[in-house]
Amino acid sequence: MKSIYKAKLLQKRKWRIRKKVTGTAVRPRLSVKFSGKHIYAQAVNDDAGATLVFLSTLDPETRKANVKGNVTGAKSLGTSFAAKAKAAGITAVVFDRNGRLFHGRVKTFADAAREGGLQF
Repeated sequence: MKSIYKAKLLQKRKWRIRKKVTGTAVRPRLSVKFSGKHIYAQAVNDDAGATLVFLSTLDPETRKANVKGNVTGAKSLGTSFAAKAKAAGITAVVFDRNGRLFHGRVKTFADAAREGGLQF
């Protein structure tokens, strides 16, 4: 029962955040999802319903670098994502933490993306 309750609270946080955070073509939404083993990040244009840039720890380049879903992996994935986004012409994003607290892996990813040149 506790896990069901926690899942409901997470979903409520996601809905509350998504009411306020939307991505456009000029400033897409940087959505980050953290599972137990992996990290997924994507820049989304919500107006068109399209993903502009996607990167995860499951991609071949990041697998070669042995990037995992921990704090050090979040740092390297954040810098890689910023470089990939800048190559696609994205300089400013709106950060969607996907219901998670801005702490630990989420904060490390965001700081690394900021250091890589993304503005949010």
